Amino acid sequence: MLHILRRIAATGIVSEPLPEPADEATLAARLQRDILATLGRALTIRHVDAGSCNGCELEIVALGNPYYNLEGAGIRFVASPRHADLLLVTGPVSKHMTAALQRTYDATPEPKLVVAVGDCGCTGGIFGESYATTGGVASVIPVDVAVPGCPPTPIDILRGILAAVNARQA
Repeated sequence: MLHILRRIAATGIVSEPLPEPADEATLAARLQRDILATLGRALTIRHVDAGSCNGCELEIVALGNPYYNLEGAGIRFVASPRHADLLLVTGPVSKHMTAALQRTYDATPEPKLVVAVGDCGCTGGIFGESYATTGGVASVIPVDVAVPGCPPTPIDILRGILAAVNARQA
């Protein structure tokens, strides 16, 4: 046992260093500044799953953890589209979700933003347009920003939200 402890002491720490939080912290601060400049208040998001495999949802949920701290950036999710500024839509739009997505879009007050998340939300992904799906989100409602990836990382989703807010600001 003593020889194992000596080897551990001689080797030292062999794990990789922690990631630099500067990129995420800078992005979060910029996002909060842009949101306040554009909306004058916190950004509220209504997430709509239009038929996804839930891979993108896992990454969206990760935005709420302490590392990304979405609420700290002045962004929160709401249950009603009537309280939302932005629709975050995932998945290829299934034929059964077409009317629900259109009603959700219509219920969102102006000015509204739409971000399509994931390859399926952007283009229909591996499902494309078929007997069960209408393809990407843009085939049903207008999309401001598309965030590709299968699934996209939480930081890419955050960048997409920032791009949508900046597009509205311009």
